[in-house]
Amino acid sequence: MTAPAPERAARVAFHDLRDLHALDGVQAEIDAALLRVSRSGRYLLGPELEAFEEEYARYCENAHCVGVGSGLDALELTLRALGVGEGDEVVVPGHTYVATWLAVSATGARPVPVEPEAGSYLIDPDRLAAAITPRTRAVMPVHTYGHPVDLDAVEAVTAPRGIPVVEDAAQAHGARYKGRRIGSRYAAAFSFYPGKNLGALGDGGAVVTSDPELAGRIRLLRNYGSRVKYEHEARGTNSRLDEVQAAALRAKLPYLDAWNARRDAVAARYAEGLSGLPGLVVPAVRSWAEPVWHQYVLRTARREELRRSLAEAGVESLVHYPIAVHRSGAYADGPHPPLPRSERLAAEVLSLPMGPQLTARDAETVVEAVRHATENSHV
Repeated sequence: MTAPAPERAARVAFHDLRDLHALDGVQAEIDAALLRVSRSGRYLLGPELEAFEEEYARYCENAHCVGVGSGLDALELTLRALGVGEGDEVVVPGHTYVATWLAVSATGARPVPVEPEAGSYLIDPDRLAAAITPRTRAVMPVHTYGHPVDLDAVEAVTAPRGIPVVEDAAQAHGARYKGRRIGSRYAAAFSFYPGKNLGALGDGGAVVTSDPELAGRIRLLRNYGSRVKYEHEARGTNSRLDEVQAAALRAKLPYLDAWNARRDAVAARYAEGLSGLPGLVVPAVRSWAEPVWHQYVLRTARREELRRSLAEAGVESLVHYPIAVHRSGAYADGPHPPLPRSERLAAEVLSLPMGPQLTARDAETVVEAVRHATENSHV
């Protein structure tokens, strides 16, 4: 028996920031924060940033937080602070957003990709050792789509070799690995792009670290290589999380755990309603992980058919990411090892609507639309 066609409901947006900011009265708190900054006369490296850095470090169960201009800058400046440069190599996932690779390239180093685990979107720790060479200066795993990487397995490879692990946590605000927050270890880089679980009103990023020397070096590099005005100790850059973004993030941070819990409820309904459907693979959750569902990503060999069917039902979807990084124009010059798993994911992944603003009815509409497409051989 095939599923009946769902009635076309009001559009289920992939992610609507206006709906998000309408939750819990947070829009009024953001407005008040912006007015506070506007009237303060302090717009860079001021009290809002200092307060946010303290609050976010504490939230991540760590000692230091350094706010910077973007998630890409957070990755690049961390690598630069570690001394990564020309002739070096940094191990990265094959399946990730291009920013992970770009941060490595910006230092002059070479990204060395590693395939994801079978049945996962995460870097395969069992393949790490083969990717490490005498030139390897860092390993940069990504907590893809908000699910933590097996950090103990990664560090079992890196620690004996003295290689630092720089976590790309751009999609993992609030996630936990074996009970500890992502960001509670050596160094993790976060993005506050507006669509993230904790998003600013523009670009922004931060590095959270347990190492005071690393934090100090990143602070130096983010501000033209200067601690004292017009005294430049290093060839830094301009990458400062401004007071407006810091104030907006402070307004939203107290709601992050509750909003992540709402994401988890949506993900649970998707898993319940979509598991076992022919031709679909739903994301798995490891026993040691508490993901935060930045995205809910299916796999299907008939992605475009499913996207069309969802659109007809009023359900928006996106693809994260349709081109494997090593196949993009930016990295087409290679050379790269064969990455068949990464290429297959690029051909099959499809992200469903996700966010705390989604209602139970929204989630049900999405489930019904996917089931209808699948059970009626659209997929």
